[in-house]
Amino acid sequence: MITGQRFRRTLGHFCTGVTVVTALDDAEPVGFTCQAFAALSLDPPLVLFCPGRNSRTWPVIARTGRFCVNVLTEAQRGISAAFGRPGADRFAATAWFPAPSGTPVLAGVLTWIDCAVETAHDAGDHVVVIGRVTAMGEPDAARPLLFYRGDYAETRPERGFLDGLVTWTGPDDWI
Repeated sequence: MITGQRFRRTLGHFCTGVTVVTALDDAEPVGFTCQAFAALSLDPPLVLFCPGRNSRTWPVIARTGRFCVNVLTEAQRGISAAFGRPGADRFAATAWFPAPSGTPVLAGVLTWIDCAVETAHDAGDHVVVIGRVTAMGEPDAARPLLFYRGDYAETRPERGFLDGLVTWTGPDDWI
């Protein structure tokens, strides 16, 4: 039987990056920590993220039609925790600047992706939001913040490992 607990435990073995999805509610910044983020299409450039149905940020994004995905670095665990907790002023201790659309870009992130909502689909207890990428930041050299088995994980790249591999010449299935 597939219970919620078993589903979470099993899929917890799939490592994800950690992002904070932000928007502006009039002039007030809003945002939440989001692991359910992925690249979707190169042409046109599309991404997706999946807020829970109870998200307080999703209604703002749905109304304004704009959002920014902030990809966190290993050093930003505190930001991930702050944006993952309900109640507190999530932007109180976090500097930010506006993306071209005006949505908040958090200071010091690995990179950011500014988007317009393309469409949204109901999906169980979440919503699948597809966004058209309108602007992006230059990636930083820092390492990403990862989530694995219910906790943060660190990257430890093996230097030179990929140097001896043959370049893939098959179909271009990867984004």
